[in-house]
Amino acid sequence: MGNGLWSTIVDNTVFVVEVVLIAAVLVAVAYLVERFAKKKNGDTERVLSTRKLAMIGVFSAIAVVLHIFDFPVFFAPEFYKLDFSEIPALIGAFAFGPVAGVMIEFCKIVLKLFIKGTSTAFVGDLANFAVGCSFILPASIIYMFKKSKKNAIVACVAGTLCMTVFGSAFNAIYLLPAFSKLYGMPLDVIVGMGTAINDNITSVITLVIFAVAPMNLLKGGAVSLVTMLIYKPLSPILKAGIAGKAERRKTQA
Repeated sequence: MGNGLWSTIVDNTVFVVEVVLIAAVLVAVAYLVERFAKKKNGDTERVLSTRKLAMIGVFSAIAVVLHIFDFPVFFAPEFYKLDFSEIPALIGAFAFGPVAGVMIEFCKIVLKLFIKGTSTAFVGDLANFAVGCSFILPASIIYMFKKSKKNAIVACVAGTLCMTVFGSAFNAIYLLPAFSKLYGMPLDVIVGMGTAINDNITSVITLVIFAVAPMNLLKGGAVSLVTMLIYKPLSPILKAGIAGKAERRKTQA
């Protein structure tokens, strides 16, 4: 029993460390891309200004509220929950860059763990963060290089497709085996939960095809639609402080 408890502690610790490393890598990638884009566009503003950090905090708070109010979907096992916390993350990423988007995603998960804890041995939390970033990062990077309505649509479509492909592969290769190990639940039992909902689900592969992929498509489509509807009216307010600061720098020069 003692060995079993120790093994569980070690497994969970390793998993948490992996989550932190994944977060660090994603932030680093976002930072390097954003620095490159700013240099190419002649933008001298810092990647993380004081105002951006404040706005990241605001959007993270909104995101965690939306994340807490998640809900199951009829075509997937009950441990898969749908939420729309990527809406503030995508808006923040469009307004302030990829680094802001990734940080909103990370802060959202940390806040959620403090408020609600975890019911999936941290696997669901890693899934939400990594899969969310697989949507936010490509979408915000594409939009950052050319900020137009047409490119925003292209960015959202690309982000949705990336999230669907990455989310499906990540679940099949890493998340479901990790959930099985940390929760002590055989993969056959997990697949069986899907079979009870859809007879076409008979393996891990079919589970991600008929449950994970449709859920990510639904989420990406909904988040993209809402963002496209509200981002333009919000954009002048979000960028007012940044524009004013840039204008003051020009005047001083």
